Amino acid sequence: MKKVCFGQVGRLKPEKIQDYCALHANPWPEVLKTITDCNLQNYSIFRNGDLVFAYFEYVGEDYEADMEKMAQDPVTQQWWTHTKPCFEKFAFSPDSEFYHDMQQIFYYR
Repeated sequence: MKKVCFGQVGRLKPEKIQDYCALHANPWPEVLKTITDCNLQNYSIFRNGDLVFAYFEYVGEDYEADMEKMAQDPVTQQWWTHTKPCFEKFAFSPDSEFYHDMQQIFYYR
């Protein structure tokens, strides 16, 4: 198992910023369990105005399979019906719709 660090950036709709912050002030326990079950840890989301930056570490063996597992979880799907509408389309590439994965250029532990 190798730890892989992820940074993602996205943009919130101005009228949805408070909704998004409120959701994350009280995250659903089932969603947090799925995050853990899918081998994500040290998950943080930061906000500056309408920009959000997420950081997490993946510690599993098959990222794509774990992300598919997360996508198939019914409670997570329900959570996303509340969170995804908060985002502007913020694509840097055709495969990113809301969040864009950033390239890690430095890590010090």
